[in-house]
Amino acid sequence: MRSVIFAATALLSLAGIAQSALAAEAPYVDDRSDAAAVIRSLYNAINRHEFARAWGYFGDTKPAKDFDAFVKGYDGTDAVEVKTGAVSNEGAAGSIYYSVPVAIQATDKKGESKVFAGCYTVRQVNAQVQEPPFQPIFIDKGALKPSTSDLADAVPASCGDGPPPPKKDEALEQAKRAFAAAYGDQCEKQTPDGKPTSEPDAYSIHYKDKDAAADQPEKETRLFRFFCSMGAYNESAVYYISDDVAGVRQLQFATPELDIRYENNNTEGKVESIHIVGFQTDDQLVNSNYDDKTLTITSMNKWRGVGDASSSGTYLFRNGNFSLVQYDVDASYDGEVNPQTILDYNTAP
Repeated sequence: MRSVIFAATALLSLAGIAQSALAAEAPYVDDRSDAAAVIRSLYNAINRHEFARAWGYFGDTKPAKDFDAFVKGYDGTDAVEVKTGAVSNEGAAGSIYYSVPVAIQATDKKGESKVFAGCYTVRQVNAQVQEPPFQPIFIDKGALKPSTSDLADAVPASCGDGPPPPKKDEALEQAKRAFAAAYGDQCEKQTPDGKPTSEPDAYSIHYKDKDAAADQPEKETRLFRFFCSMGAYNESAVYYISDDVAGVRQLQFATPELDIRYENNNTEGKVESIHIVGFQTDDQLVNSNYDDKTLTITSMNKWRGVGDASSSGTYLFRNGNFSLVQYDVDASYDGEVNPQTILDYNTAP
């Protein structure tokens, strides 16, 4: 997007740079305390021909293809006077977006002036969630057009209600509503690190069905992992998936029912046998994680704190869903971690 700066100065570009008395005497102003102050600081930097500072008020979307082009746009500009109007704002996705009505009067080295008016969008990212390096309030974009009014009268009355918020992630919102309805009273409100449990970890899985033709486009499934609870040594999580066909639905995980026999019927004794006698489904997984490289969800349920007795499952994503492909059990309370695989479909085609 071309910035307002080029819209305003393209008409004013002349050979050479002339620094007028206004530009020479302009006091140094670098104020990021609010959106209008950022705009005034931008034009203060331009008046003082401090173009690196002016360039720095913009975020990722810069006002020109590179810094040299930005500076060249002001070859014939001698001074710029700026006025701002009533600022409006709207919060969206961890940021506040400010709409700033602006009018400028640009004067070239011959003393001829032109007025431009329009709006800037200034963004402030929530400082509490940022990590170093900190990003202060910055200019996101702007658009000015030539105006026939005097500078004071050219400032727009408003810039509407501010920029529209980013489009909502409907799949995420549906998953959050489903989790709140089913587990709002059951699960904890915060994760151990203070994150709200209502905000899940989200993943996008792109894939093709095994029988899909080479020219068929990839499908996408979304995966959402909600923290639920933390015990002495086990943590539980709830999962939802979403796709274009079935929408949002909760994952249920197949788990073997086990018949474990111990010597002398003593769980502290030697394990004589482990048999699968059926399957059940669990709505939560214990100590689980999703690996986007292997497309697997793994769980590891400690039967006691030292972890020498446990069960663990591996669930592989294929053809739009997760299937149990491996299950390991360490049934011996012997102080050693030595699980054995009792179910293995990893080698299945």
